[in-house]
Amino acid sequence: MWVVFATPDQHDRNMATAGLEKKVKDNFLTCSICLEMYTDPCTLRCDHTFCRKCVTSYIQTRPDAVQSKTIPCPCCRQDTKVPHPRRPVEEWAGQIKASIIIQGLIDTYRSEEDLQGTSSTCCTICQQLGETTPGALWCPECEVALCDKCVKTHRVTPILLNHDLCDLSSRSKVKRRIKCTEHKSNRIEFHCQDCGKAACQTCCIIYHRACKAVVTIESMKPGMKAALMEKRLGMEKRLKVRSKKEDIRNEKLQSSSRITESAVQNIRLICQTAINKIKQKETQLLDELNNISQTYADQLRADVNLEEIEMQMYRQHCEFIDQALVSDWEMDLYDAYQVWDSGAVEMEAVRCTEAAATRRIDHIGFTPDTDNVLKVLDNLQFGDIDVTYQDRCLSTPVLVDTRDGKVVDEVKPDLGDMTVLVVDGVQTCVVTDYNNKCVKSFFTRKNHSCHSKLPLDNSPSGITQLNEKQVMVAVPLSRQIVTVEVTPDLVLLSTTTTRAEYWSLAVLNPSSLAAGTWERMDILDMAGHVLRSLTTYNGDSLFTYPWCMYVNNKGNLLVSDKGKKSVTCLTPEGDVLWRYNRTGDKALSYPCGITTTSTGDILLVDRNADKVIQLTESGEFVRELLTLEDGDQTGMCDIFCDKYGFLFLCTDSEVKEYAFV
Repeated sequence: MWVVFATPDQHDRNMATAGLEKKVKDNFLTCSICLEMYTDPCTLRCDHTFCRKCVTSYIQTRPDAVQSKTIPCPCCRQDTKVPHPRRPVEEWAGQIKASIIIQGLIDTYRSEEDLQGTSSTCCTICQQLGETTPGALWCPECEVALCDKCVKTHRVTPILLNHDLCDLSSRSKVKRRIKCTEHKSNRIEFHCQDCGKAACQTCCIIYHRACKAVVTIESMKPGMKAALMEKRLGMEKRLKVRSKKEDIRNEKLQSSSRITESAVQNIRLICQTAINKIKQKETQLLDELNNISQTYADQLRADVNLEEIEMQMYRQHCEFIDQALVSDWEMDLYDAYQVWDSGAVEMEAVRCTEAAATRRIDHIGFTPDTDNVLKVLDNLQFGDIDVTYQDRCLSTPVLVDTRDGKVVDEVKPDLGDMTVLVVDGVQTCVVTDYNNKCVKSFFTRKNHSCHSKLPLDNSPSGITQLNEKQVMVAVPLSRQIVTVEVTPDLVLLSTTTTRAEYWSLAVLNPSSLAAGTWERMDILDMAGHVLRSLTTYNGDSLFTYPWCMYVNNKGNLLVSDKGKKSVTCLTPEGDVLWRYNRTGDKALSYPCGITTTSTGDILLVDRNADKVIQLTESGEFVRELLTLEDGDQTGMCDIFCDKYGFLFLCTDSEVKEYAFV
């Protein structure tokens, strides 16, 4: 016998772990009413959790709660509404689910207890009798360890005969059997769809006798698996959209930074241009002021010079007169007199004055036009900041994935009609290839892109979904309609021979389908027999070449006609509801693939124009939704919108997947 001694550190860690587990159990996993670990917990609106039986007992002590149809919290008195108050009071607490965190802690704690119990090899039955006997086998149904003697007893007991025993070492790998919290000896095997609650056999007899839909959990397994797989696909789709949105947001963020930086530079440039213009204006004003001031100064200096000349002349004449006055010779006096009497002096002064009599500056000043300058500056426009707001109602499709239509082909693919199915949680795109005379499927399995190819005797054309796992394909040149199972690999199920060459198909109901051929549409049964034909409308032919068909969510048939360049909406009985046949810039050039969105809007491929247009449910033009990228030489041919909101566009050689962001 080996004895293992724990080191002090290990002992301390074990003690700490045990203490932590006890704190978690006491503080978070213990009901504050019964002071025991939760059994079948329920969490009220206030986030307080109690055992269901404790809540039920508490409600019965509160007549006011029964009258108000609410569950009062024993701790904080906050009321929780009962989802189905008409059911018995004993079932009220059963309608309240437990917190995911609390239930997870309980499951983890009990799993730890189970694992700790695996280390014990003692027989559980013998231990109850006070004996210690080594265990030999484990019964997963009873969840007990058995010694050799108890194993024999266990196997001969009639009610225990069918229990599968296993080694103690593999007990943790055995599928856990969930016991009923109220009837401890019973397993949870049933689910009441009316109450939305799991139950044991006794619970079904006591509490669910009046319920109409009680099924075994085992019978729900395929449906639960399919639902979870589809839910997972939906989550993957949303994750793809969120990832694409994140990429777009990051691109827009980087683009916004570049645009903002460019705008800042442009604003600074135009402002600097305006500043330079103002400075140029300043220089012009200063130069003009300087020139005028210089002219004024020159004029003043010239005036001063003239004044000095006149003063000098008057001084000279004064001296001449003085000399004549003191002269004894009368002729000197006479000469002086003659000069003044003839006016020669005044004429000389006038000539000097006239010489300076050009236009003169009298005063220089500057009157600022402040009001006008401020007004001009207020009205000054450097440019506009353009802001475009996104319209949530008209989101934009963004490419998220592309599938190459070439699948080990001998010739270049010519993809045509398309539909998209969800098969066991796997989204599968099924498309016809006219050139390679086959039907192809594209899907993703275990994160790998996969495909399947089903060869046919002749070239396929239209395709339509028959049910969750089957499609029908028109093979016009062979006058056949084939039924194909999608697993998502393709398997040929049956071939139906028809009397006409049908190029387009659409399932109207489980017993009939619409099939388009030259200049008419036939309503067929599933055996290919013609029930009736639709040929005329308002005295004219109804169709020339009904290229593609689609049944909308109201059961009405949408038909694109490349001959009449129109889209027609018909009732299942064949009555025309409306027709889109516009002219001018809204005219169609080659209408083909057609589908509808979850909101009822119609998406139509105009092949020659390389675009997808959006129409309202009543056939009114909304917008051009999508155009092929520059340089893409593959033409559009069909379109499909799945229930998750993703858009699939089939071109001649590719299938493109778009998300609306």
